[in-house]
Amino acid sequence: MEPDPGGEGVRPSTSEEGELDGPLEDAVEGFLSVGRIERMLSPHTIEAYARDLADLLRFLAARGVRAPDEVDRAGFQEWIYSLSEAGLAARSVQRHRSAARQLFAYLVEEGELDVNPALEVSVPRGGLRLPHDLSEAQVDALLAAPDRATALGLRDAAMLELLYATGLRVSELVGLRWAQWRPGWLVVRGKGGKDRLVPYGDRAEEVVLAWRALCEQAGPLGPWIFPTDRGAPMTRQNMWLRVRHNAVLAGIVGKLSPHTLRHAFATHLLRHGADLRAVQTLLGHADLSTTEIYTHVARHRLQAAHAAYHPRGA
Repeated sequence: MEPDPGGEGVRPSTSEEGELDGPLEDAVEGFLSVGRIERMLSPHTIEAYARDLADLLRFLAARGVRAPDEVDRAGFQEWIYSLSEAGLAARSVQRHRSAARQLFAYLVEEGELDVNPALEVSVPRGGLRLPHDLSEAQVDALLAAPDRATALGLRDAAMLELLYATGLRVSELVGLRWAQWRPGWLVVRGKGGKDRLVPYGDRAEEVVLAWRALCEQAGPLGPWIFPTDRGAPMTRQNMWLRVRHNAVLAGIVGKLSPHTLRHAFATHLLRHGADLRAVQTLLGHADLSTTEIYTHVARHRLQAAHAAYHPRGA
């Protein structure tokens, strides 16, 4: 951060190309001056505001937005998404949003704006940062890793295939009963006690039914689709260990959990053209904003389609 030569406030530092200059930059300088002189905020707080708002100004300037009254809710929301997609933690994204909200609240108080464009912009729970992303080739390797000639390997294969085929939460998968199984569908009890129908494909059906046949050979079929040796439902921790074991066999490096396959399910569906609201239903998200962590996939697909098919897209 750099001191204002006139001593009246603090300007946000910017890129190496030099300071930005325009109505928005003047508004930020006034906001920081009020914070320092009238509100007597600490130098640390002023510096944090300046740094976060400098990021916003660079984002807006790159899109041709240079005046406060040109900032709209859509543009502000896009900035929030860009922060998360760049890897910022949820707390950092919320801090950026708070600084911008206070800036625009100041401009409303000063009569520069009629409405604060940042008021209704939210950061979904846990932020928007995606977990470790699995490519389709890595998923194929993971699903092929279990030794299906053994009982344990066949159970692992059935769990992994069904997890990737349905995008279930880990708690939903380990708690599955045969009573929930339908040809081509599962009846899943999700959060809030709400049931939803989740389809699965032929590959998942084939290996799950092979696992069922093996269970029936060993004795009466119990209620759980994926029981432990003692007949109890598998725990989340055991499921995590089985995923990690097979990830090592598949040569997948890095953090991997059952939840990673749920994200791969959603990401790969969108990449192949699925509608975001359909994915919301399949995942059991009550709020579309929770599913919107995947909008970068949909946006890239739309950009590629525009470039490929629009007469002036190239």
